[in-house]
Amino acid sequence: MTRLPRRTLLATPLVLGSLLTTTPVARAAGPADLAEPYTGYVDVSVATLWVEPGRQRPVDLPSITNPVDLRAWTAGMTLAERRWLIGDLETQATYGQRVLVLEESGDWVKVVVPGQPTPRHALGYPGWLPKAQLTDPTVFPRLAGRPFALVETPTTWLYDDPRRTRRAMELSYNTRLPVLARLDRAVLVATPSDGTKWLAASDVSVYASSADIPRPTGPDLVAASRMFLGLPYLWAGTAGFAFDCSGLTHSVYAAHGITIPRDAQDQANAGTPVAREQLAPGDLVFFARNNGTGRVHHVGMYAGDGYLVDAPTNTDTEESGVEYVKLDEHRYAHEYAGARRYL
Repeated sequence: MTRLPRRTLLATPLVLGSLLTTTPVARAAGPADLAEPYTGYVDVSVATLWVEPGRQRPVDLPSITNPVDLRAWTAGMTLAERRWLIGDLETQATYGQRVLVLEESGDWVKVVVPGQPTPRHALGYPGWLPKAQLTDPTVFPRLAGRPFALVETPTTWLYDDPRRTRRAMELSYNTRLPVLARLDRAVLVATPSDGTKWLAASDVSVYASSADIPRPTGPDLVAASRMFLGLPYLWAGTAGFAFDCSGLTHSVYAAHGITIPRDAQDQANAGTPVAREQLAPGDLVFFARNNGTGRVHHVGMYAGDGYLVDAPTNTDTEESGVEYVKLDEHRYAHEYAGARRYL
C-alpha cells in the first residue's frame, strides 16, 4: 500500500501574488503498511463514501471519478437503481473537507469524516472512497486558520475569474473554503489542488472561525431546510444535490455551526427530549419501527403549525424528494417516536 500522491497547490499562504500561482509538489513516499491514520482532503465537489471498495456499478461512474457529476448520477438512475444503494453507501463529504485515512486497498481508501459524529468510530463517520477523490496538499492545510467562505445556497459555482464568466466546479451547501480576498460581488478562495478560484459573494457568508457562525433560531433552521424542497432522496446524501433524512438535518445544523450526530438513531439519542405538545420550529421529530417502539429509522425537522420538513425514503413504486408535510398526515405518522431539541 502506498500513500496518496501529492498534488499541485498554492505556493505560499502569505503573499496574495504568490497565491495566484501554483507550483508542483513532490510525490510523497508512503509506508508499506498504514501504521496510523493520515490526513487527506476531498478533491471533488462531493465525495460519496461506500460500505466497501468496488461495490459501484456502471451507473455509479459519475460519482466515483475526479471530477464527479452528482447531477448526472442522480438523474441517471432508475428508481430501482437508486433503491439498490440502500445499505451500500455510508455518507458524503464536501470539497476541501479534511478526512483521516485509515486503510488502503488498491485504488480505494477507508476514511473517517470528522464533524459527522457516530458511535461507529471515535474520529468521525467511516467509509470507502476512491483515492483519486483525495489530495494531499502542502499549503492548503496551512490556511485552516484563515477566515472561510461557507456556502449557504443549495449549490453554487466556483469560477476561474472574479467576473464569474468561466465556471470551474459546482459546489454543495455547507462547503467551506479559506478566503484570500473579498470584492463587492466575489470572494477569492483557495482550493485543495486547483489554485485560487472565485465564489459569488451573494451565495456565501465569510466567518473568521466556526465559533463566529451566528447561533440560529428554530425558524432559521426551517428556512434553510425548505430551500431543498423537491430535492431527490439519496441514501447517505448530505449535500445540496440529494439528501437522506438524517443527512438533511445534520447538514442544516452543521451549516449553522451546530454539530449533531450523522444518523437518525443517534440524533434521537442526543439533544433534549421534547414533548409532542411542546414542539417548536427546528426540533427534530423521529419515527421508529413497531409503531414507534422499535429502532428509529427516520427523522424530520418540525417546521411549526403542525408541519414537518423531511427527506422521506424512496418506496418500491415512488421516488421521493424533500417535502413539507403535515405531521399528522405523514406516511410514518403511526410510527411517531418522540422529538429532540438541539438549540
